[in-house]
Amino acid sequence: MSERPYHHGNLRAALLAQAELTLRDDGLEGLSLRELARQVGVSHGAPRRHFADRQALLDALAESGFARLGAELRTALEKAGEAYEARLRATATAYVRFAISDAALLELMFAGKHRQQSGALGEAADRAFSVILDLIREGQASGVLEPGEPERIGLLLFATMQGVAALVTAGIVDPEELDSLVADATRRFLHGPRTLQSTSVPSK
Repeated sequence: MSERPYHHGNLRAALLAQAELTLRDDGLEGLSLRELARQVGVSHGAPRRHFADRQALLDALAESGFARLGAELRTALEKAGEAYEARLRATATAYVRFAISDAALLELMFAGKHRQQSGALGEAADRAFSVILDLIREGQASGVLEPGEPERIGLLLFATMQGVAALVTAGIVDPEELDSLVADATRRFLHGPRTLQSTSVPSK
């Protein structure tokens, strides 16, 4: 197949969008600059104008993933109304849905974040998760959540969300149960397990 002439107004954005699709369909092994150029329809050297090598592409893809995650969390939060529990539930649900639909991308995002604790990728991750962290602080300020280190409490919430996503991805939990499961998890996170009524045992 002959190469089509370069015609993208924003080649970098087009490459990242295609890379995200390839990662979702074919996994990390399917990503290469040459193949990406073929899929987008530019010369095989064109991607190097924006990404020096494959790792630079992966880092940029992880950074854009955090940007999209943050945007989706903020959108969910803004649409949830005023009630704190509803806002927390909507944000948690948005994260779980992202983690399920883009599991390979999320893995790449965290791998990059652990490799780069600072820099653009780390900043993008911090901006994304600041949505949840700010929500934790808001709950503490209003007395809905107990006092304590916000990062620690946020980590517990994150572990719960990640666990729900893993159960759905593994096929252990039906995707149709996602909303109710997140709702239950959010309720218990806020209010604790429901106290069982004691049952009197007849004396002998």
